[in-house]
Amino acid sequence: MRAIQQREFGGPEVLELVELPVPQPAAGELLVEVSRAGLNFADTHQRTNDYVAKKTLPFVPGVEVVGRRADTGERVVALCGEGGYAEYATAPAELVFPVPDEVDDGTALALLIQGLTAWHLYKTSAQLRPGESVVVHGAAGGTGSLTVQLGKPLGAGRVIATASTEEKRELARSLGADAAIDADPEGMTERLLEANGGKPVDVVFEMAGGPVFDASFDALAPFGRLVVYGIASREQREVRSGKLMKTSRAVVGFWFNHCLERPGMVEEALSDLFARAARGELKVVVGATYPLSEAARAQVDLAERRTTGKLLLDPQA
Repeated sequence: MRAIQQREFGGPEVLELVELPVPQPAAGELLVEVSRAGLNFADTHQRTNDYVAKKTLPFVPGVEVVGRRADTGERVVALCGEGGYAEYATAPAELVFPVPDEVDDGTALALLIQGLTAWHLYKTSAQLRPGESVVVHGAAGGTGSLTVQLGKPLGAGRVIATASTEEKRELARSLGADAAIDADPEGMTERLLEANGGKPVDVVFEMAGGPVFDASFDALAPFGRLVVYGIASREQREVRSGKLMKTSRAVVGFWFNHCLERPGMVEEALSDLFARAARGELKVVVGATYPLSEAARAQVDLAERRTTGKLLLDPQA
């Protein structure tokens, strides 16, 4: 089968198109014939081995796929952990989920990791209270665009989006954001307060790190929560315990892999998301579909913020 393999860590050039044997599912696993593989920002961190979970060489990247079960032909999405950038992938049976006929491949993949992340940011990490104001950074991206849309249905009052261009900010507004501001960290705290009617915000979903983290923390109201689910800038931050106490603010971490250790957290949320999409309540922004042979270009475009929505790889192209 055709696959992308990494035999070393480094730049996008380490993503090699190769021929590999079709993987054989171990006990408790299923084999999926892949129609599309999803790209995630974490893939770029894994390529350089600076992600939260370290990798062992060689490996086939890609943690999520949509396709058909090789044994039954049933259409499914699967969380495979690795091996998704290929024509076939294996996944634990408990992390393989049927896809409703009303949900297309791109939508199914967008709802798998990005959708589940957005759902748990609200429900599990922020524990949003009715009417609270919410800030969504990276609002035009795969996770951000879904987080914006879920805000009002899950109880948010005012939803404030940030994005790097006016085109992306307009997209966020069309998806339900009450306000959309420039993502430049310089002056961000003041812009967030202004967008919230001059008041501090209650919840911020933050995936950039560095000065965006600092500006977001400073915009929080007492008892506000800053939920960290990424470090796109690769600039980590530390917060002193005295500052947390003095401001009555909270910093909460979210890592999707912890949901995989509790499959119930995946199944319930995914069923809810699929139902919302089937009813037309969620508009999934599906971005570009790249040939498998251009996986390196896809990762570069993603890392350099040239894209919107969910990015896909076509293993047949």
